[in-house]
Amino acid sequence: MATEPEFTARGVRIEKRLRSLTRAGQVRITGGRLELLTSYGSEIDSAPVGTVRAGTSWFAPGDRAHADVNGTRYVLTLDAEEPQQPAERSDSSAARRFVEAVRRAGDRTDRGRRRS
Repeated sequence: MATEPEFTARGVRIEKRLRSLTRAGQVRITGGRLELLTSYGSEIDSAPVGTVRAGTSWFAPGDRAHADVNGTRYVLTLDAEEPQQPAERSDSSAARRFVEAVRRAGDRTDRGRRRS
């Protein structure tokens, strides 16, 4: 049985250092895992959400976030026109929604580990 993605963003520019990996990629959080995908759906990188660090910079444009996945820092430019997830507020940027989704999913996986 497939689980519903907790977060999905399409049309994401994904960069590693100064190199653009894709201009229309996808970021997805499903089943406690973050996936960075190319526009063709090929995996760039993925990791359990609990190991991912994500954030935004106060000096970067509002549509930019960064994610440290498996020791690699990616810069994500999320499309401001991306449809919002059902339970999300309309006053936050796509980058902030991404960071919050990573934190929420990470909190859920951490709670699950403590119960075991």
